[in-house]
Amino acid sequence: MHTSKTISRRALLATAAGAGAATVLTPSPAGAAGPGVDTLLEWYDVTAAAVGVITGPQQVTNSRTWAIAWIAAGRALAAARPGPEAELALAGAVHETLLVTNPAAAATVDAAFAATLARLDVRRPERAVAAGAEAARAVLAERAGDGLDLASVNRPFTPPPPATGIWPRRPPAFAAAVPARPGDGRPFLVRGVDALLPGPPPALGSDVHLRDLAESRAVGAADSAVRTPQQTAVARFWAQTSLNGFTGALRTTVAPGGSHAAGRRALARRAELIAVFHAATIDAQITTYKAKYRYLAWRPVTAIRTGSVAPDPAWTPLLNTPAHPEYPSGHTTYAGAAQAVLDTLAGPPRAPFTLTSPAAADVTLTYRRWSELTRDNIDARVWQGVHFRHTDEVGAAVGRRAALAALERRHGGPR
Repeated sequence: MHTSKTISRRALLATAAGAGAATVLTPSPAGAAGPGVDTLLEWYDVTAAAVGVITGPQQVTNSRTWAIAWIAAGRALAAARPGPEAELALAGAVHETLLVTNPAAAATVDAAFAATLARLDVRRPERAVAAGAEAARAVLAERAGDGLDLASVNRPFTPPPPATGIWPRRPPAFAAAVPARPGDGRPFLVRGVDALLPGPPPALGSDVHLRDLAESRAVGAADSAVRTPQQTAVARFWAQTSLNGFTGALRTTVAPGGSHAAGRRALARRAELIAVFHAATIDAQITTYKAKYRYLAWRPVTAIRTGSVAPDPAWTPLLNTPAHPEYPSGHTTYAGAAQAVLDTLAGPPRAPFTLTSPAAADVTLTYRRWSELTRDNIDARVWQGVHFRHTDEVGAAVGRRAALAALERRHGGPR
């Protein structure tokens, strides 16, 4: 299952045995591997580094990688002896998953694995590593053909003929729909997403539609005179993908001292939280994309430029509009699902935490409640000029509903 560039497990074990006190840097805020390193957090950061900063067409596929890796880690932990052997089994599961799903990161992932092997005192490391790899292969086999790989979620989509209110390829680039097919994917936890879909968007000319049209026109324009500098900063910050944005938030709950990191079963509980978080947010994303391509609602840029209410052909949003339909919002669906998982399984943050964004390196935001991230996602997509407010509010509700349905079924494992 490995490419020719991937170091064999035997070679990794040999490297670890001969590494002694050598330091191997890993792509982790925790720094170089050594005494006191938290193995779960180490491999959380290795996963984040292997996945990397992603764009919209990759989000669902990389969420899938996170879910598979950490479902496998949880299974490996359940079968291993507590202590260093369990930690090594966890590392083996995540390592194997990343080699298969993200082979371009093999050198980084192998270096991190060698560091973990060198650090952990396990009498028979081969057994723990093999158990982790076996767990990963089992989950990968269960998820084979789930329609969430990069090629599947980005299969071509032919939009319908132009019509009022119907999504066309959006200006200025008029690019093809990307991603167009996540809604066809197989969920991780829920039986199906049809029961989770929202009703249709507000009718054109309705009070809600006219209210939202006016707001987006005023506050979402590139040259808006009413959007404040702080609103612009929040809008720019949340231009990043949701997976990027919530990786740091989830990390605060599984880091030592986090809300989910105490107690005798801390390692297993932390791994389960990571796995369930990603499985549930994937199910929410499948739901929202199925709805997007069912309703094919047009975006503010089209409604404002060509609609029947005071059309303005020169109107330009603050940020480029994503190349898929309007309703509901993917960002806020993800946020609502993430909030539901964190509220339910992690509880409130123990302390304020600060996040950064690859989309706005000059902006940092501090949060005290999970609901504040949802609030900012709802507002940001309006202030960016890429969504209507009702669309964002419905997205958050859809995400919450999908996540709670997933949580009810989480002990069934991946489907």
